[in-house]
Amino acid sequence: MDVLTCIKRVPDTGASIVLTDDQQDIDASNLGFTMSPHEECAIEEAVQQVEAHGGSVTVLTLGPEEATEQLRTGLAMEADDATLLETDGDEWSARATASAIADAVREDDGVAHDLLLFGNESADAANYQVGVRVARELGLPCVAGVKTLDVEDGTATAKREVAGGEEVYEVDLPAVVTVKEGINEPRYASMRAKMQARRTEVAQREPERRDAAGTLEMIQLEAPEEDDSAAEILGEGPDAVSDIVRVLDEEVEVL
Repeated sequence: MDVLTCIKRVPDTGASIVLTDDQQDIDASNLGFTMSPHEECAIEEAVQQVEAHGGSVTVLTLGPEEATEQLRTGLAMEADDATLLETDGDEWSARATASAIADAVREDDGVAHDLLLFGNESADAANYQVGVRVARELGLPCVAGVKTLDVEDGTATAKREVAGGEEVYEVDLPAVVTVKEGINEPRYASMRAKMQARRTEVAQREPERRDAAGTLEMIQLEAPEEDDSAAEILGEGPDAVSDIVRVLDEEVEVL
């Protein structure tokens, strides 16, 4: 079974975000970068499926040359191959990103991906769009928000949580699945695996950018206000219950 896992280079999820003066981009001069937690789980799920059924895992991203760092993280997590769709670093729309990924899948001569895995949403934009748009472009079935995935005899059984239970879907492969954090526990790459990943070649392509007319246009970014107020300790043990209830009641009134 051949699995393609798509990831995105994003600022460290716990970092303090500073915007450029024109409010058109994030000032990345003092930022570290990572991949979204959902996508770490997507890589882990791909590796587990291949461990169970055989095959290979390819990890792919669209982004600047620096995004090879995240691809090598995927390789260190035991993906077999990595592909960078290299851009100049500008943010692409979900539609343009999905079109470029779909083009790359079509261009993989001789490789028939049985399963395409995505994180449910990226940690920065959280648009929930790319996975489902890739499925539409390729004419593949898609299940989003998955917390359990089983593959057997060319069929994927995907489950996602809903209020009071689960929704269960069965789809024939090939298929697209977007997974949520918690579907598994991503492995930590060993130092040896990281060193091997640094020596592994990353395939690079130049994708065509296809932005449709009439798409959404970003006006500006706004950083959330920081709350520097001190935390209030309401008490300890059962004696604090009445104060906790009071605070909750006040919050409900505000809503």
